[in-house]
This record gives sequence, C-alpha cells and structure tokens, in this order.
Amino acid sequence: MSTDKMKQQLVNNSIVKPSTKGGFNWSLILGAAFLMATSAVGPGFLTQTTVFTQTLGASFAFVILVSIFLDIGAQLNIWRVIVVSKKRAQDIANDLLPGLGFVIAVTVALGGLAFNIGNLGGAGMGMSVLFPEITPVLGAAISAVIAISLFLLKDASKEMDRFTIVMGASLMGMTLYVLLSTSPPIGEALYRSIWPEKLNVLAIVTLVGGTVGGYITFAGAHRLIDAGMAGQEALPQVNSGSISAICLASVVRVVLFLAALGVISTGVILDPENPTASMFQHAAGNIGYKLFGLVLWTAAITSVIGAAYTSVSFLKTLHPFIDRNTRGFIIGFILASSLVFCFIGKPVTLLIVAGALNGFILPATLSIMLIAARKSAIVGDYKHPVWMSVFGWLITIMMAAMSLYTLFIMIFG
Repeated sequence: MSTDKMKQQLVNNSIVKPSTKGGFNWSLILGAAFLMATSAVGPGFLTQTTVFTQTLGASFAFVILVSIFLDIGAQLNIWRVIVVSKKRAQDIANDLLPGLGFVIAVTVALGGLAFNIGNLGGAGMGMSVLFPEITPVLGAAISAVIAISLFLLKDASKEMDRFTIVMGASLMGMTLYVLLSTSPPIGEALYRSIWPEKLNVLAIVTLVGGTVGGYITFAGAHRLIDAGMAGQEALPQVNSGSISAICLASVVRVVLFLAALGVISTGVILDPENPTASMFQHAAGNIGYKLFGLVLWTAAITSVIGAAYTSVSFLKTLHPFIDRNTRGFIIGFILASSLVFCFIGKPVTLLIVAGALNGFILPATLSIMLIAARKSAIVGDYKHPVWMSVFGWLITIMMAAMSLYTLFIMIFG
C-alpha cells in the first residue's frame, strides 16, 4: 500500500484528522491543551491537592509555584521534540535504541490501564454522590458507556476536543464557586509562595509526577501529531499549547488549594476518609457536597478519555493493525478498564506496580527527548535551546532520584 493511501486510510478508520495549513489552529491547540490538562486533573489530583493543603497550609503555595515551573520545563521539552521530529515518543525512542520504544509503550499502556481503573472508580463514586440510588459500580459502567459513545461519533477527534474543553471549563467554574464560598487568606498564600514556612520536596515531586508524569504529558503532543500539526513551523503553536495546558491544570490546582485553605484556616479538620468531599461540604453545605460529586465525575471522565487515547497512541507502534484501528482499540481500552473495575475492583497489585513504573516514565522519556533533540537524524536542522536542555536535565535528575527513593521505600520499608 502506498504512503498516501495509508494516510488516507488512517484518516478514515481512526480518530485522526489533519490540521488546517497556515496560521494558528486555535481549536486544535485548545483541544490538545485541555486534553492534557483534564488528563492531569483526575480523582487523585483532587485528593492530592486537598491533603497537601491540610498538611502544609499556606506554604503549599510555594510547592505549587515550583511545580508549575518544573511542569512547563518538562512539557516544553517533550512537546517540541515530538512535534519537530514528527514522531510519537515511542518511535523517537526506537530510533535512539531499537526496542526501547516498545518497552516504553507497554509501560505507559500498563500505567494508563491501571490509572484508568482508578479514574472509572472516581467517576462511579462521583455519580453515586449525585444520585444516591446509583452504586459506584453502576456509576462506573454508565460513565464508561458515555466515554465509549464519544469515540463512536463520526468525527470523534473534534468531538473529543469539544468535550474536554467544555468539561474542563465546567470544572474550573465549579471549583471557583467553592472558592467564592470560602474566605481564604490570599495575602498569606501569596507571601508563602515566595517564603514558605514549611517545605516538602516529596510534595513537589508528587505534583510534577501527577501533572506531567506517565502518559499525561504526551496526551496533547500526540494529539497534535495525529492531527498533522508537525515540523518547526508548528513550534509557535506547540509553545502556546504546552504552556496553556500547564496553566489550565494549575488554575484548577490553585483554586482548589485556596478553597481548601479557606476551610482549613477556620480550624476545620477534614474527614481523612474523603478529604475533598469534606472540604466541599464545609465550604458550601449540601450544595457543596453535590458539587463535589459533579467535580469528581467531571475530573474522572475526562481523565478516562485522556488515558485511553494516549495509551493507545503508544500502542500503535506495536503493530500496524492497532494503527489502522485506533478507534476500536480506544473503545476496547475503556471497556477493559471498566470490566476490571466492575467485576474485580481496583487490583491493588497492578496499581502499585503501575504507580512505581509511572514514577520512572517521566525521567526516562524526558531524557530520551533531550538526547533526541541533539540528533539531526531525528530533528533535522532544528536547534534545541540550550537553556531548555539544561532545565530538562535538572528535572530529569530530580525526578529520577526521587523515584528511586520511593521505590527503595516500597521495597525495604
């Protein structure tokens, strides 16, 4: 089959759609940015932010600020190299060392599957909060059907972009409502963002890993590649999209942090079993509790879509059949995740193993991108900024060291 026919078949049989030539394709950029941002803002993101706010208080502002800079550094490096090379991350890895891309693809897909099980659990719990007569298992099944239905639509790529944008904007609006229901000490938060009273390095690493770790940072970049936005001429759009994605996720983080800080500053002790639900309820009463259910469901369903889409984008390298049937494999990925959750529950061992592997994905893939950025056989005559490379290597070393430390603790206690 000729190259042109293969490209046309991909357009017809998958969710891939070429981008328009010339100028900024704002719809695509926003879609890629929101896909990455909503992939990051999952159930774990909500709990993580609330728990760290309770632990560090206003000093958590410093952690958020530092993590934002690290997130931008990691994402800019990865997105630029992927788009300039016109290749997905696993293909770049295979170019550097044959077989390495396959290892990364399987690792990312395993992590995506495990976390998708957790995301569906969050979606089921959110739906159960909204409708008490619906059990979390039934809620997860309904959420899976909704996600699958999106990919059954004729122009699934554009519908996915629209869905993530609408859901992401709604998520921001809902968390902002909760913030306005509290009176957080904003002045102290601003002061502590520069001069923290408490410092937790592990919290910084956790936030960076939760925002751009695993499959998350590749969601938007692979979306751009699939849409045909590639080459050095696309760099301005890549810069806008990657930074926008981090800013979107960070806005949700900051608003959620301030809302939690407003509640905690009154002396309230949050329920350790479900700190985020407790925070929402203390902030806005029963309305706040229902709002928590809607926020949780929104965060979870968008993360389900992002995890499935990105995980399958990595599996495309394994066999041409997967590449030709992307839509079917995404649906199958969501279906498999929901079946595991509904009939087995959350497999603890799988989640633990995937979590440990996920900690190594960012430093491994970021280092691969940084090496590839200096290989003319991969990026052509593109010159990667030196400051960006230095920043990227600092992030790589820090994340690798903390991941090794975490693994050591897991093994030896």
